[in-house]
Amino acid sequence: MQRVESSVLAAIGHDPATSILQVVFRTGRIYQYHGVPRAVHEELLAAGSIGEYFNKRIRPRYRAVRVRKT
Repeated sequence: MQRVESSVLAAIGHDPATSILQVVFRTGRIYQYHGVPRAVHEELLAAGSIGEYFNKRIRPRYRAVRVRKT
């Protein structure tokens, strides 16, 4: 997991072997997004606005599973 500068997200981690992107929200909720390629993870980290990139390019396109509630 890597901490990120975002008003929405607190940390992001990616497992290239399973293509799972794990996202920790500032609220404490944790979700796993399935089928996320490494390149998308790298683009997310390089985005000018991580929250905006996440909301436009990841949230609507990849299946999410909540792994922890607040």
